[in-house]
This record gives sequence, C-alpha cells and structure tokens, in this order.
Amino acid sequence: MRGMEKRYPNQDLARLLRKNQTDAEECLWRYLRNKQLAGYKFRRQYAIGNYVADFACLNCWLIVEIDGGQHSMESEIVHDNARTAYYE
Repeated sequence: MRGMEKRYPNQDLARLLRKNQTDAEECLWRYLRNKQLAGYKFRRQYAIGNYVADFACLNCWLIVEIDGGQHSMESEIVHDNARTAYYE
C-alpha cells in the first residue's frame, strides 16, 4: 500500500484530539484559524515526532501548548519537560 504510510506515529492521536478539543483550545482556535493572526497559518493538534502539539505555525517555527490543571502532576511535569526539550 504505497503512499498510505503515516508520516508520524501519532497522526491518529492528533485526529482524535482535534475531535475532542478542550474549551481553552476551542476558544484559541477561533482566533488562530483561517490565517486570522497576522496572516500566519496555524495547524491544530499537529503531530511532531512522538508528540502532538496543540497548535503549530510551521512558517515561523512556533508551537503553542495549552496545559490545564492535569499538567501539575509530577508525571505530567516530567512528560512536559521532555516534550519541551524535544520541540526546542
């Protein structure tokens, strides 16, 4: 099945997250979609390597993460730090 390979292993997860976004993500997406922010194109729940960025602008190499209260747990802090290091 040539051409059917996934670019990233998390593409299915990204698709699921787009369908089940948080209220905060939905609110911000209203302002980022359709190049409303200074003409920059943002992607929502975009798979990058082993992670899924909440929002990414590929033209300016910008990633926006919206982390809620669940990210204050120690295990999530470790995961978030690893994700940040990978993105940087």
